[in-house]
Amino acid sequence: MSDLVDTAYATGDYMELMFTYAPVGLVVTENRVIRDCNPTFARMFGYGRTELRDRLFNILYPSEEEFANIRNRGVKDLQENTGYWDERVMMRKNGENFWVRVRGHTFTPDSPLQRAVWSFADLSRSRPYQPLTRREREVFSLMAEGKTSKEIAQILGMSYRTVEVHRGRLLKKFRASNTAGLFQSLGQISGPHVVNQSQ
Repeated sequence: MSDLVDTAYATGDYMELMFTYAPVGLVVTENRVIRDCNPTFARMFGYGRTELRDRLFNILYPSEEEFANIRNRGVKDLQENTGYWDERVMMRKNGENFWVRVRGHTFTPDSPLQRAVWSFADLSRSRPYQPLTRREREVFSLMAEGKTSKEIAQILGMSYRTVEVHRGRLLKKFRASNTAGLFQSLGQISGPHVVNQSQ
């Protein structure tokens, strides 16, 4: 490590240093295929970098269904703003599910997933994984973004009533009387570390 650090500071070329030691996972993708990732990303998911290169992202999701459901989320934002973020459940190599915050930037806005770069932050410490259904996780994630039940229904293609049923189940499951209590039960995600999509 000291050679890389010394060389970077001597030459003023910090790119390799940033990529190697960034405290978040970094990934370059092409059509949902991992072309390369930094060591932080590989460690986060329990893989070696070479194990992940040229692999489809589906191996990092709890199920094929969940991957299929979430893979196009954010395409519109990437087309319009070239950037996107959300929070989702993913899976480590050992089968452990955990929450991550995902941010993306596309190099090809006309076809947003063709070429992109992503960052992944492990939220395990602030939001422990709870055994929720896929739909409950989706509803919860969108609630955390400040979306109303009506907006969630539109995004997920379900009725307002169905969203309210999921919201009610979440409140009951975690014995919370309101949304703020639910967020507290699921890891204090309503605090200042929750960012805006515009940031």
